[in-house]
Amino acid sequence: MHDPVLMAQIIGGAGFVAALDQSGGSTPTALTNYGISAHDYSGEEEMFALIHQMRSRLITAPSFDGRKILGAILFEKTMEGEVDGTPVPDLLRQRGIVPFVKIDRGLEDEKDGVRLMKPIPGLETLLDRAKAKGIFGTKMRSLINAASAGAIGAIVDQQFGIANRILDKGLMPIVEPEVNLKSKSRAECDTILLGALMKALDKQPIGRRVMLKLSMPAAPDLFAPLVGHPSCARVLALSGGYSQEEACDELAKNHALVASFSRALLQDLRAGMDDEEFNRVLAEAIERIYRASTVKTANNPV
Repeated sequence: MHDPVLMAQIIGGAGFVAALDQSGGSTPTALTNYGISAHDYSGEEEMFALIHQMRSRLITAPSFDGRKILGAILFEKTMEGEVDGTPVPDLLRQRGIVPFVKIDRGLEDEKDGVRLMKPIPGLETLLDRAKAKGIFGTKMRSLINAASAGAIGAIVDQQFGIANRILDKGLMPIVEPEVNLKSKSRAECDTILLGALMKALDKQPIGRRVMLKLSMPAAPDLFAPLVGHPSCARVLALSGGYSQEEACDELAKNHALVASFSRALLQDLRAGMDDEEFNRVLAEAIERIYRASTVKTANNPV
């Protein structure tokens, strides 16, 4: 059973979901963008300690709270970590933010234009740990590079198969079948994905709701039918390589989609900033993404 207060916030709250779930493969890039080079640490342990310091600074900043941020997606190590003695999921909830955790273990090699998720060993144990720590939901990502209806259908089937195991544990799954924005068949991928997701949502028993996290479509508001589906709790938009300005411009064209940005949220933050500058830059980014999530352009009504 989902916490009804947190569920109401996720379904109807005004704001966006921060993605703080860079894993081992993407952490070096995240640190480099933050101003910490590979020469500044030695080995995974030091690398993860530095990314934890960055995330701790972020989530304790004055502007990082539930007034504009609905939820935050954590890396598993961050879920297990603490900030000044307080477990990170507890700290987020104290600040009015709903905690999620990334559970996928990366992607298989490309086949038929898509990359399925690798197996997730020990999934039930991970879900039990997450729930014990006060985590509300999970996130898992696949990747679509080409418009193959069968392969895109396989991605959606895999995602929903695992999503229902997550729902069995009383957690909310975020299903993320990302369409590569650089795909030559991006618009066709979007259309095929929409059809596959609608079919999967139609098959869900009453009350078995999932969240979706999608690349912003080539045609604005293409995903509007998903937003109103009774088996969909919320549709999030990923930035997919867009800059913050570009991502916010695209998001504002898509009514009822809210942001779940990672790089586009963090892009202007640097380790060398003093607290005043760091907090100012972060507050400006949060405000910009919040407005793109809540104040939409007027000429594309759903």
